[in-house]
This record gives sequence, structure tokens and C-alpha cells, in this order.
Amino acid sequence: MPRYIGVMSGTSLDGLDIALIEQEQHTSLLATHYLPMPDDLRADLLALCSPGPDELARSAIAEQHWARLAAQGVHALLSEQNLNPADIRAIGSHGQTVRHEPARGFTVQIGNPALLTELTGITVVADFRRRDVAAGGQGAPLVPAFHDALFSDGRSRRAVLNVGGFSNLSLLDPSKPVHGFDSGPGNVLLDAWINRHKGLAYDRNGEWAASGQVTADLLSTLLSDPFFTTQGPKSTGRELFNLPWLDQHLSQLPAIAPADVQATLLEMTAQSIIASLKNAQQGTQQLLVCGGGAHNLTLMQRLAELMPGCTVASTGDYGVAADWVEAMAFAWLAHCCLEGIPSNRPSVTGAKGLRILGAIYPA
Repeated sequence: MPRYIGVMSGTSLDGLDIALIEQEQHTSLLATHYLPMPDDLRADLLALCSPGPDELARSAIAEQHWARLAAQGVHALLSEQNLNPADIRAIGSHGQTVRHEPARGFTVQIGNPALLTELTGITVVADFRRRDVAAGGQGAPLVPAFHDALFSDGRSRRAVLNVGGFSNLSLLDPSKPVHGFDSGPGNVLLDAWINRHKGLAYDRNGEWAASGQVTADLLSTLLSDPFFTTQGPKSTGRELFNLPWLDQHLSQLPAIAPADVQATLLEMTAQSIIASLKNAQQGTQQLLVCGGGAHNLTLMQRLAELMPGCTVASTGDYGVAADWVEAMAFAWLAHCCLEGIPSNRPSVTGAKGLRILGAIYPA
């Protein structure tokens, strides 16, 4: 049975998730491997998300380092599973998004797939988003089609929520085509704020947020951003939601304790997700959460409080560990590309039609 590897490096820039799947009629997760992002590479990639000098050379060097890290993870996974490169049909590599501006007609993921192919001896499929953008779409989110294949039961009205750096929703209504969109920030502002004030990479279990009090004025001004009221298709990234965006809002208000800002950021994340979900799909029966945010107990509790009558649970409770859904998705997208199966959904991205996504770098 065909095996694929998916490599996912998200907007949180915390590390590389690597998943090995077996793909026939259904997708089966066989094994996983995680590599933390080295601090210097994380700093280089984060800097590329904003305009700066000599970007072309800096980007080319950073993506070499990224590809070498990904190859290291792939070889480690193969060794752990006693597999050879020939046992893998392809690697689906998301690369690292450094710019995402579909309104201006472009999205940029770097990751040097040619080098990744050379270093692994495995065919690589990469650059999944640009074909959708070329067809007039947002290029994101790309996971709803996979969520539909993995989690739709044909009976329940479900939603799948991925909370990485940003949050995206996939709406699974048996009577309609799959729908989905980015709802706004996930962990990006929470991580940046705790890093600034405590030097930590993330707020474990949302404990710092839970120690603060939500500030109504700050919450109101944050949620007043036009993105939250824009109808889909829509996607977002660090170009909009970043620390300068937060600082601008804070500068208009009296001083707020850092823990209270964290509490308000978590509340903004929860409210923006649930408002988007309720607006787009009434009567959701189950909300399945994946990504790093599924481990934020404070966020999970708040989502459940905002959705009475709806079961809010990790995708792990539905058979797929929350940390590996996105990496599995890019392995599946590689499968679709090689089989000539369209994997975007115009109902999600707004593209002119179905498209086969990805560029192939043969071994």
C-alpha cells in the first residue's frame, strides 16, 4: 500500500511535524516524528515575514537550512520504522509560509523542495498554495478537503477547528459541500505576548491567561478589526495579526496588566472562532479541535462554554491525535497530486474551480 510522508511547519514556527501515512481508500497514520525549530532558523524565518534588506539571499539561505532540517527528520522517521527511501512514494512538504497576501495575488512558502529531494532520495511534492491563488483563490485553508475525508460521518453536522498560529475552520454538513476559512488568530498573539513578558515559547495549558482578567475595552477594540466581519472566502497571517497590531490597540487604552492582556487575547481567539462558526454553520453538533491549541485547556474550556449543546473535543477523541492532523493533510495532498486528484475546494478558497495542487520534484 502506498506510503507518504507529510512535513508541516506552521505559523507558530515551533518545529516540524512529520507524519507517515498509508493511503488507500482511507488514510491511516503509521508513525510520527517531531523536530524543534532551532532558535537561529526560527529567528531567520520570522524576520522574513516582514520587509527587510537582502531578502532574496536571506530567503534562499533560510530555506536551505529548513530543507536540511526536514531531511534530518525524514531520515530519523525512516530509521525508527526500519524503512528505506524506496518504501515512500512521496513527501508532501508544506514548506514555511513567509508571506501570504492573496489580495495582491501571491503567497510564498519556502523550503527548497529540490534540495529536500536530493537529501532524501524521495520524490517531493511542494508549493501547494500558489495554484489555487493563480485560479483566483485564497490559497488557504487547504485542509478542509482532508478534514472532510477524515472526519465526516455523513450524519452529524461537524466542524473541525485547527488552532495553530492562526485558526481555521472546516464545516462538515452532510447536506452541503465542505466549507471553510481562517477565523483569525490562534496562538500567534498569545505566544508572542508571553514570549515578550516571560521569555516563554507558549502559555502552557493557558495558565497565564487563566490568571488574568478579560479587559472589556481591549476585547472590544481587538474584535473591531474588519477581518472578523468579512465574509469568506478569507485567510490571514502575520501580515495582519502581529505584535505591532496589538501594540497599536494597547496604545489607545490605559495601561493594562500583562496577564490581563493575555486573558483578553485568549478570549478574543475563542470569541472570534465561535462567532465565525455560528455565523457560517448553525446547529453544529460536534467541534473537533486539532493543532497546538487543542492542548490549551483554558481555550478548550472557553470554546465549550461559548458552544452550549455542542460537543467540543480534541480530534484525538475521534481517532486522530491533534498534533498530527496537518502533517497528515500534506502527505494526503501529495497523494492527490500524484494521482491527479483536485484537492482544493472552491467553496473554501474562492478559486474559479477545482485544481490539482502541488509541484513535483522527482527522486
